[in-house]
Amino acid sequence: MEKTIMGKEIKVKEKIAAGKTEKTNDFWAFKDEPFPNEKQLILFDNVQFIYELALAQLELKSLGVEFEVTNGLREFELLEEPKDIEYLRRRLAYFKLINGEYTDYFYIVKKNRTRSVNQYLTHWIYPYKGKFHPQMIRALLNIIGLREEDTVLDPFIGSGTTAVESQLLGINCVGVDISPLCVLQSKVKTESIEVFSEILKWRDEILKKVGVNLFNPDDKALDKTIESIGNEKVRNFYLMAKLVAISDNTRRKKDFAKAFRKNLNLMILSVKDYIDVVEELNLKLGKVDVKVGDSRNLPLEDNSVDGIITSPPYSIALDYVSNDAHALEALGYDLKELREKFIGVRGKGRERIDLYNEDMKRSLEEMYRVLKPEKYAVIIIGNATYQGKEIKTVEFIIDYAQKIGFRLVKNIDKIIFGLYNVMQKENILIFKKEI
Repeated sequence: MEKTIMGKEIKVKEKIAAGKTEKTNDFWAFKDEPFPNEKQLILFDNVQFIYELALAQLELKSLGVEFEVTNGLREFELLEEPKDIEYLRRRLAYFKLINGEYTDYFYIVKKNRTRSVNQYLTHWIYPYKGKFHPQMIRALLNIIGLREEDTVLDPFIGSGTTAVESQLLGINCVGVDISPLCVLQSKVKTESIEVFSEILKWRDEILKKVGVNLFNPDDKALDKTIESIGNEKVRNFYLMAKLVAISDNTRRKKDFAKAFRKNLNLMILSVKDYIDVVEELNLKLGKVDVKVGDSRNLPLEDNSVDGIITSPPYSIALDYVSNDAHALEALGYDLKELREKFIGVRGKGRERIDLYNEDMKRSLEEMYRVLKPEKYAVIIIGNATYQGKEIKTVEFIIDYAQKIGFRLVKNIDKIIFGLYNVMQKENILIFKKEI
């Protein structure tokens, strides 16, 4: 990581946008409070659903903690002193306090430039529908026993939540997605910290090219300047800033130039937040490898990953191609060609469901192939409503996964509210690959 990031240049850049960002220390979820008595774990204030409480307890059990739930399910009392309480403090997801000390995650989630409690650090970059809750992913990484330098696979990497959370925990991540937009998002969120000083060097030059005016008559000047950036990671950062502005313009009717400037400043500050928290908490980051690929034909060796956490596309219910058409077209992709590659958007009526099921069978077989024996695969999926009928996707996934050798060890209901008006709940399915 580049040490020049703490120089005066960044201080100046930060002041430019600081007045327009949220004062996240005031978030109710992160409210400071008097330290409790010893031998207590206290949940974050925003933990409110039954599935979160279930995951919080599983997280503790997986880390070998003996506990008892107290105070109306808000606090957990330690029944015996953990062997390595410092390790717990650095890893826990659903707890903000342990033995009177704040967890690492408490400090991480405070680095937030948005109004959403779950969109801290670089998680917020690009408004992708159907994102994971980062807190849930951090907990699941603990629950399935992944440690530093292990490798987790997400074969439907989507917006890159698994990549960011595993990186923060020092776990290596391999991410695959058929969507070039998803791959770009994930790369920007995890790689920009490596090239931050160079990102800053390009900032003023890029901003000069935003918007057509007397001094900048070329409406393609921004594109040409971004394309001229030699470092791919820096080029990806500015390309993503452009796509976020296009999204604001298309979906929210915001002026493109204003949206670009505002989001670029927030992106820069968010990457700096990431760097700061790594330094402040002395985090050892995991390696991230994200690539365009097909979950039905994974570019991985047999028995090569230590765990899988993923959420297959709800394409039967949500058309990911149409939803992100503006961004995909801006990247130069033909939507008809992409549609033939995506899972769940091909065909109509019963044919679409049959094609989706066949694609998911092949994806499950590939997950089983690349996962090491005695390791775990977590699949978050829900039943969808298509043409007025409920599609039993959860039951289908469970049945076929068990046919090919997985054993279902946990099925947790995750209640959600009005997701695109087609789902009422999801299921967190934890499978184990038997020998």
